[in-house]
Amino acid sequence: MVRPRMFDEEQAVDAAMRVFWASGYESTSTQALCAATGLGRSSIYNTFTSKRALFDLALHRYMELTSSAQLELIQRDDLPIRERVRRILWNAVEPGPGDPPGCLVINTAVELGPTDPELVELLDRDHAPKLEALAAAIRTAQAAGEVAADRDPTALADYVYVVLGGLRVAARRGASAGAQQSVIEAALQAF
Repeated sequence: MVRPRMFDEEQAVDAAMRVFWASGYESTSTQALCAATGLGRSSIYNTFTSKRALFDLALHRYMELTSSAQLELIQRDDLPIRERVRRILWNAVEPGPGDPPGCLVINTAVELGPTDPELVELLDRDHAPKLEALAAAIRTAQAAGEVAADRDPTALADYVYVVLGGLRVAARRGASAGAQQSVIEAALQAF
């Protein structure tokens, strides 16, 4: 008779996500995953089959959470475009409670991207809707006179995400909030 699972699989994936986010894929040991999830080694492997399978679930969970939050913010037409962009960028400076600094997607692209083109394709597919939504919001802001008409909306959207990536890397290395605030203010001058 198969014993029923006595744990919440989603909570285990969320806990593993934070460990991978803080330490990276290669540096995360099975023991660290056991400690974070409260599961034994056999429960992890019986449920998720491998460290990589658990990582993939954790990465998908991270992308689901961050992409939906960013898309929701981008689509808030009750806020001026500069304020939406400022909030997107500020999320790199002040992560949510219990969240490690940096970004699991960027960490993954740097760590595994050079050897895993399928993973890079997945990350690109996750990024595309946010980029398109931000470019569309910038076009709408241009029509409302918030952004100069001669600005390229796609280039501006790319710029915002490049700055966001840099801020997340800076946060990971311990940059001060003041230094990051200066970068955000400089980036907002593009609008």
